[in-house]
Amino acid sequence: MTAHQDLDPITLEIVFNALRSITDETFIALTKSAYSTNIKERRDHSTAICDLGGRLVVQAENSLPIHLASMTGLMASLLAKYDLADIEEGDLFVANDPHVAGGTHLPDINLAMPVFVDDKLSAFVCNIAHHADVGGMAPGSMAGGMSEIYQEGLRIPVVKLFRRGELQEDLFEILLLNVRIPEERRGDYYAQIAACRLGRRRLLEAAETYSMDMLQAAFGEIIERTERRMREGVAQIPDGTYHFEDVMDDDGLGTVNIPIKVKIDVAGDRIHFDFTGTSPQVAGNINVTLNATQASVAYCLKALLDPEIPNNEGVLEVCEIECPKGTLLNCSPPAPVAARANTSQRIIDVVIGALADALPDATVGAANGANTTAVFSGTDPVTGKEYLYLETLGGGFGGRNDRDGKDGVQVHITNTSNLPVEVIEMEYPLRVLSYGLVEDSGGAGKYRGGMGLRREITPVGHDCIFNGAGERFSNEPWAVFGGSSGGTGQFIHTKQDGHEKKLEIKPSGIALKAGEKILVETPGAGGYGAPEERSDAAITDDVESGKFSDAYVKRHYGR
Repeated sequence: MTAHQDLDPITLEIVFNALRSITDETFIALTKSAYSTNIKERRDHSTAICDLGGRLVVQAENSLPIHLASMTGLMASLLAKYDLADIEEGDLFVANDPHVAGGTHLPDINLAMPVFVDDKLSAFVCNIAHHADVGGMAPGSMAGGMSEIYQEGLRIPVVKLFRRGELQEDLFEILLLNVRIPEERRGDYYAQIAACRLGRRRLLEAAETYSMDMLQAAFGEIIERTERRMREGVAQIPDGTYHFEDVMDDDGLGTVNIPIKVKIDVAGDRIHFDFTGTSPQVAGNINVTLNATQASVAYCLKALLDPEIPNNEGVLEVCEIECPKGTLLNCSPPAPVAARANTSQRIIDVVIGALADALPDATVGAANGANTTAVFSGTDPVTGKEYLYLETLGGGFGGRNDRDGKDGVQVHITNTSNLPVEVIEMEYPLRVLSYGLVEDSGGAGKYRGGMGLRREITPVGHDCIFNGAGERFSNEPWAVFGGSSGGTGQFIHTKQDGHEKKLEIKPSGIALKAGEKILVETPGAGGYGAPEERSDAAITDDVESGKFSDAYVKRHYGR
């Protein structure tokens, strides 16, 4: 695209920040008006502006990296189904299906609203939010044990939820009838709708200030500038071919140690990712669609080469990906995909592992490599109403070239927040018995890996159901440059008689009686550099912090 004659670099930067402020404001508006804790507290949502070609131009600063491809996937499906002439002012599109509507898993509900300036379609404002339930065979729509997408929840193709400003009540009734806790789902939908309307209003105000012609010229320049900057980063990687492979623990249905392989070819400012040799798609719900693979690779390049680069279509354009259809990372319907975030984390691990020697200063030890999911559901004994508590818990982040990895954080592709104990106990009939870090779970090294989280929960005065999904529960997060691996995770069910039972990695439908407990321990992370290079002061801090036992310190550091 030829630059607009009035779009000098300073003006472009001003316009870009104006657009980013719109997405940031709509992100906050969605946070503050949502009903579910997964959105209003954990901030499992994203907002963006897309151009008429469906390219994502600007994404809110706090958005999730995996949602980058979800939104572009929605827009590609929308524009393939509807001619621009069929899109009218006041329309609002909704979709979630990974196989036909560009999503990555069903709980992520995508909305897109066209923006008209002087009766001319000019842009789209979009958002995506993870609903705590979208129906299906298991509360929370995320548990293991699902063997096809029909079991995972309500599938929504790209359809108009609003037509010319009018809510399609019959469609909305269908959406709400097929989910648990429909009142909460309704509130989250309304929050997303409000965020779209706010984004539209702010974009119209920006068009009055700068003109829509200038904004559209800026759209193209922002994307092209991002791509140029990304290619400059790629050019700094030594030319060559790089390999790595890792495994997923299991798919929840009996297949274990599922391989993911990558070959990366770098030549100048071009980089090609070949995932040939990765496992065929599996029966369990850890498969991912190609757009989720693209988002994971794009995130990796940004994190390794230029962390300050904007998240938009320009990053995706640099990622040349070869991934055979029908495999774990480019699955075909009706493959289940609910736990796709765990697999996305492993994609990131293998890309980092492949490029470790080429980019030693940017590389980190393998992080917790998971999106450990815990779902408790039942009937509140006081109100008589159904409830559903869903959370994905963080873990360790890998050791880096100049510092230790962080403890108990969401890593890489997720970027959601912790759900405070006070909120859990206020909103749900549950009690958090303990919450802290898992002792000795950080991998040793010159710079140690971060530690996993430990949370124990019991239902208060009632029985409930627990569903979960874990990864790195049997395969440790690996280290780099001589470090030691991080600790694995686990789920433990403590019965009323005190007997403890270690659950499967992806437990489904666990009956939990009043007074019984579920312990969730998430994985730690791998270390960076040889343990003997760790300073005496750092080892002393480890001991005095209480995070590491004397036996751990003696085993790894010998002092």
